[in-house]
Amino acid sequence: MALRKRTVQTASALLAATLLLAGCGGNTNGGGSEGATPSQASPQASPSAQGSPAAEEEPGLEPEPGAKLVVWEASEQVEYMKQVGAAFEAKYGVPVAVEVVAGGDQGTRLSTDGPSKTAADVLTLPHDQLGLAAKAGLLLPNDVFEDETRASSVEAALNASTYEGTLYGYPKSIETYALFYNKDLFPEPPKTWDEVLKFGETYTDAAQKKYAIMWEFVGYYSYPFIGGYGGYLFGADDNDIGLNKGDTAKGFEFLRSLKKILPMNAGDITYDVKTQLFKEGKLALNIDGPWSVAAFKDSVNFGVAPLPKLPNGNDAMSFSGVKSYYVNSYSNYPQAARLFASFASSKENQLLNYRMTGAIPANKEAGEDPLIAGDPITSGFVQQFAHSTPMPSNSGMDLAWEALKATFISLWDNPSLDIQTTLDNMVKTIQDGLASRG
Repeated sequence: MALRKRTVQTASALLAATLLLAGCGGNTNGGGSEGATPSQASPQASPSAQGSPAAEEEPGLEPEPGAKLVVWEASEQVEYMKQVGAAFEAKYGVPVAVEVVAGGDQGTRLSTDGPSKTAADVLTLPHDQLGLAAKAGLLLPNDVFEDETRASSVEAALNASTYEGTLYGYPKSIETYALFYNKDLFPEPPKTWDEVLKFGETYTDAAQKKYAIMWEFVGYYSYPFIGGYGGYLFGADDNDIGLNKGDTAKGFEFLRSLKKILPMNAGDITYDVKTQLFKEGKLALNIDGPWSVAAFKDSVNFGVAPLPKLPNGNDAMSFSGVKSYYVNSYSNYPQAARLFASFASSKENQLLNYRMTGAIPANKEAGEDPLIAGDPITSGFVQQFAHSTPMPSNSGMDLAWEALKATFISLWDNPSLDIQTTLDNMVKTIQDGLASRG
């Protein structure tokens, strides 16, 4: 359905909510030069820069002669990025090729493809991947455009795009997930999980592929069953792991009880599966993020609301995060790549991204734009922001994600497994992995 507007002003709520994130810490790649040394080229203006579009925009920076860029983007962002790339080429004369790489895979790909000079020049990372990438020397700092970035971005996004005091990112969007509800099945969104269970007992019919609710069985989307029961990923450092603390075992026990309204193996619940079912009107409730708004707005009569309260009375704490553009330190064209990252993260392009995909801007002025301030879909995510916790950016997050996914799948698919023992083993697996890194 088309995004609707209303006169209630939510811009201040949007910006206030994003401050909750303030604790965040937190192919053919242009030219094929030999060697695999990260670029340390500092931007310099040449005599020929005078009068060029780049020079008029940023007197101290212009693209390298013959520069051409590769940008990685997730599938739902490709059409938007192609428009941005075409506009950049029209303005600066630098062609931009867009390659599809899933958002969660870009950091891993960079770790191997960066040194081999086959990675993109510019990519997007969620902030939980920043620590590992920066520690490995895979990213160039946001040095040339630092002042502009700091002036234009919400504080939470800046904190999340910074590692050990250095700003690396060019903030792109802020996000959490919430509850997409089919208004033809749920005129009003459920306020509690008890309502979801009661509805699911009569609605779910696996033979007809009808289900009450779905989400992907990874740590990101399943975190409410941890955070809502007193658990956490990391505390102050990698040595403080809280995935087996508090009443986390009770959270997983409740999670298991939901299998009667979602009788599927965890591995069969994918983004594509639940997206298609929601489009077809066979999935009543879908836990997803603003990146999926565009997929539904023309096919489903839907709304977005906060996640239902848990049986213990607590709010369902979602993970929240910041996505930013980053420049590959092995890029052959670091000046053009810096320029593109700044260009792509402008107010105008963040608003374009919002119109095309629903991504909520990290740019302060964009967040105050009436296009966003009057949108009830966005307000649903804003309300969930108030019940979210920022993803850690510890260098051990990759180990935690892998272990969490395996644990969620095991406990869901194998009801005979002891929950507390499985949680304890998961924490030990993460600790052993961190120890092996030294």
